[in-house]
Amino acid sequence: MSRTSEPQRRTRLPRDERITRILSVTRELLDEKGYDRLLTTEIAERCGLSEAAIYKYFESKRDLLIQVAEKWFEEMLAEDHRSFEGMSAFEALRHVIWRHLAIVKRHRELTRFVLLDLRPDPAYRAMPLYALNRQLLSQVPELLRTYIASGDLRGDIPLAVIRDLIFGAIEHQTWAYLRNEGDFTIEASTNAIAQVLFEGLRTSRAQVPAAPLEAAIGRLERLADRLEQGAGAAKAPRASKAASSPAAKKAPRRRA
Repeated sequence: MSRTSEPQRRTRLPRDERITRILSVTRELLDEKGYDRLLTTEIAERCGLSEAAIYKYFESKRDLLIQVAEKWFEEMLAEDHRSFEGMSAFEALRHVIWRHLAIVKRHRELTRFVLLDLRPDPAYRAMPLYALNRQLLSQVPELLRTYIASGDLRGDIPLAVIRDLIFGAIEHQTWAYLRNEGDFTIEASTNAIAQVLFEGLRTSRAQVPAAPLEAAIGRLERLADRLEQGAGAAKAPRASKAASSPAAKKAPRRRA
């Protein structure tokens, strides 16, 4: 019998690689189908494993999803965050709000699982995910301290209160979206939350952001100036060339 007619054996991945593959596929299917419609049989099929093999590494579907969520939080903590150097207090505050709203928009099912399923669990505070979440949220008070020290933000409000105001507003803006009852716009929600919070936190020396309409008009005026300058520079050579052309010269008058 030739080698080509022999059945090919499936390559057996090392244990860690197999777990990584299961976590990755689970996350893909979670985004595609949602938590309620996610089946371990489909996860196993896409991984090329038996369903029994899934339960060899994870106690239940919920345990599997908890580990997917933990890996997600670890990825967010490992991200190369944008430098706030040179940014005003408002710009930095706005970026933090925008980033977390964008995370919810991109990862609805994972966010929904954490907020609606895990957080109400009495055992949540004992989970590794709780510690990861606290670590992620601690980045906000660290940022606020920088602008309090520079005198741009008030220092008389507890940082924990400001943090809760930020994330409480984000949660309420996204609640209907997470429950499949509505939607939200990242830019509009970001601007509204940032404006309200900044007005309550800023000091008299803080740089006040321009109103959206004024900022847009300013950008259009600067763009128009650049276009006019470019058009003027392009016309100048053509004008001088036209003036020196024979056709442009007047014919000499004939004497009577």
